[in-house]
Amino acid sequence: MRPAAETKDFRRDLVSLLPKLRRFALTLTRSANDADDLVQEACERAIARSHLWNGEGQLESWVYAMTRNLWVDEVRKRKVRAGGGAVDIFDQSELRVEAVAEKAVYANQLQKMILSMPEGLASVFLLINVEGHSYRETADILGVPIGTVMSRLSTARLRLAAMLTENTERRA
Repeated sequence: MRPAAETKDFRRDLVSLLPKLRRFALTLTRSANDADDLVQEACERAIARSHLWNGEGQLESWVYAMTRNLWVDEVRKRKVRAGGGAVDIFDQSELRVEAVAEKAVYANQLQKMILSMPEGLASVFLLINVEGHSYRETADILGVPIGTVMSRLSTARLRLAAMLTENTERRA
C-alpha cells in the first residue's frame, strides 16, 4: 500500500496532465465528447492501478499508453455494436482555446488541420511537436516501432505544410 503522501502526489501529477491528455485523446477519438469520456476513464484506471506505477520513467507516458489502449478497446467494442454514434470534432461548435482572438482563430484552424490527418499521423505529430516527447517515448506510448514514428511524423509534417500552404493561398 502506498503512503498517503505518495498517493496525493500521484493524483496531483495526474491532474496536471489533464490538458495534455485531453489533446491526445482528441487525436485518437476525433470527438470532444468521446475524448472527455476517454480521459475520465483513463484517469479512473490510472488511479485504480496507481499501485502498479513504479515511479520509473514518466507518469505521462504510462497514462498516455493506458489511454491509447482504452481507445483501441473502445473501437473494437464499437465495431461489434451497431451504430457507435460519435459526433465528429469538426461538428463541435466550441473548441476550448484560451488566447487572444487572432491566436484563438489560428489555434482552432491548426487543431482542425491536425485532427483532419489520420489518427496515427495526428497522434505522432501531437506527442512529438506539441507535447515534446522523444521518438522513443512516442513509439512506446503508441506501441509501434521507432521507424514507424519517424515515418508518420515526416508524413504528418508534409501534410500539415501542404494544408498551411493551401490555406494561405486561399486567403490571398
